[in-house]
Amino acid sequence: MKVEYINPFIEASFSVMGMVLGSAPVKGNLAMQPTTFTSHQCNIVCGVTGQVQGQVIFGMSMIVADKIASTMLGQPIKTFDQLAASAIAELGNMISGHAMSLLSEVGYICDITPPTIIRGTNVKISTLSIPAIVVPLTLAQGEMSITVGLQARK
Repeated sequence: MKVEYINPFIEASFSVMGMVLGSAPVKGNLAMQPTTFTSHQCNIVCGVTGQVQGQVIFGMSMIVADKIASTMLGQPIKTFDQLAASAIAELGNMISGHAMSLLSEVGYICDITPPTIIRGTNVKISTLSIPAIVVPLTLAQGEMSITVGLQARK
């Protein structure tokens, strides 16, 4: 996978999270993954279509999802309900949308699908053998990872 597909998501994450959550994340070491897989309890999945295609997964624990939703909504979340899910989905949408703008600036015209929230443990999400890069992030609210599985359209 080309680094120019990943960097827009890292840059967009720092920008959006800094603005929405009030503090920028700290990036951990990137890791290669043969296919897209997540073991997180709460996942935001955004599809990418256009000159670059694939999926991006924002994964976190339910505790971190609750804390992020609480920060975004300005009120404590006691149960991960529809409002909390909407806030978390919007975070993925904002990051992915900004990343699409950054990809466009370097010549890749792409679009995103509406975000989908997938909850549960040991969830497997297939990108039909598109290799993925996992970007771990440490936020004030806890740990989160971004799994980017993108390739040039064939």
